[in-house]
Amino acid sequence: MPVYGYAIVGIAWWLWVIPFFLAQKQKQTANVVDHRARWGIMLMAISYSLLWQGHFWLRPLPDWRLALGVLLFTLANLLSWSGARALGKQWRFDAGLTSDHELVRSGPYRFVRHPIYASMFCILLGTGFIMTSKWLLIAAVVVFLAGAEIRVRVEDKLLGSHFGEEFQNYQRSVSAYIPFVR
Repeated sequence: MPVYGYAIVGIAWWLWVIPFFLAQKQKQTANVVDHRARWGIMLMAISYSLLWQGHFWLRPLPDWRLALGVLLFTLANLLSWSGARALGKQWRFDAGLTSDHELVRSGPYRFVRHPIYASMFCILLGTGFIMTSKWLLIAAVVVFLAGAEIRVRVEDKLLGSHFGEEFQNYQRSVSAYIPFVR
């Protein structure tokens, strides 16, 4: 893989992670936390590590894969920045609720209930298209989706218990993290 491929991946990841560090500074302490969601994060981390297996440094980088990767990185960064900003003080690593928790439905939350996971999926796919063989990418996607489903179910249960019918209506009308997929 050419050096510019590594540079694109590195810059995309660096830009993608910045909003989470910024959001970390303003987060509130949660009253209710469900640590089971960490299993989902663990699977997501494993999915990212799968992308770095194999002999990617020997592979050519066709223009179509580079273009698709850059498009996915752009979408990932758009979702991470806008999602973290919309969540504001409610953003956290663990699934949790604060005493004054609000059901965010603005910004990217109009299109998906979990835009941060959508951004994580896009960064996975972008990295995969640029660096990884199709078989490792498929394996990474399967592991990522398992982790994302764990996170989404835990968080949706917390939000449903706190917001009741208001969240159920939101859940019925907006996809979890992949637009138009229920």
